[in-house]
Amino acid sequence: MEYAQLGRTGLKVSKLCLGTMNFGPQTTEEDSHAIMDRAHELGVNFFDTANVYGWKKGEGITENIIGRWFAKGGGRRERTVIATKLYGDMGDWPNDGRLSALNIRRAADASLKRLQTDYIDLYQAHHIDRNTPFEEFWEAMGVLRQQGKILYVGSSNFAGWHIAKAQETARRRNLLGLVSEQSHYNLLVRTPELEVIPACEDYGLGLIPWSPLAGGLLGGILRKMDKGRSASEQMVAELDKHRDKIERYEAFCDEIGEDPANVALAWLLTRPAVTAPIIGPRTIAQLDGTVRALEVRLDDKASARIEEIFPGYKTAPEEYAW
Repeated sequence: MEYAQLGRTGLKVSKLCLGTMNFGPQTTEEDSHAIMDRAHELGVNFFDTANVYGWKKGEGITENIIGRWFAKGGGRRERTVIATKLYGDMGDWPNDGRLSALNIRRAADASLKRLQTDYIDLYQAHHIDRNTPFEEFWEAMGVLRQQGKILYVGSSNFAGWHIAKAQETARRRNLLGLVSEQSHYNLLVRTPELEVIPACEDYGLGLIPWSPLAGGLLGGILRKMDKGRSASEQMVAELDKHRDKIERYEAFCDEIGEDPANVALAWLLTRPAVTAPIIGPRTIAQLDGTVRALEVRLDDKASARIEEIFPGYKTAPEEYAW
């Protein structure tokens, strides 16, 4: 396993982050525990979750699964950099979601209980809350840090100017500020290159791409469908929209003898500010296959071919102005 500093911090995390969104809805607790054990065997120490995962309001199913795994002991918690998120509604009352100081306090305590730990390594805002000022956000996060309940603060799905505003507010309060941003970023979705990645680079945030395989479109979907594996109507519709690019991409991956999923992950690891893409294996076999991405090396010629298939963006404003 390879490791990297998370943004400008001294924290070392694996260059692949284990996403746990499937734990509960698609992967049984027993299999989820086995996947996490295998992740440790492979050297993956960075796990990502959220209080809403499990998708039954207020139950925190995925966090509970991880908490029961931690409770098994054997150094599981100590070897894990655990990242979780808050924002989504965990109840039906007005303050059961978003980023108010009240919900930050309640959500953190609830996640700690479910995770069966006394601190969260990386506590992330799952989305921007346009109704909560950053002064309130940082005051609440500062209290959690003083109490020893969280170590670092991150964001997810923030625009570049949200990152800038958050950081400048934190700077005025002499706080460390955000250390990471979790963005939707892959070969098909490259909008973070306009302003999010430049903001991350300037403020020293580590970028944690989610959906690095575009929901499966970049994971060899054509060959899987050829083998009779089913795909949802939504997936078929997305494939039809991008079929020309996907066909060219899979042909390119065949040329270099690499799995499309691993090429997509390897490409992300070459991008500015990227610390660790989030992988979401449903099985141990999928996890084992993904680690190969760390060995894939894309030379200039290969990178140029990828750019031809999936054109990216220049940094703003050059993308749309001089």
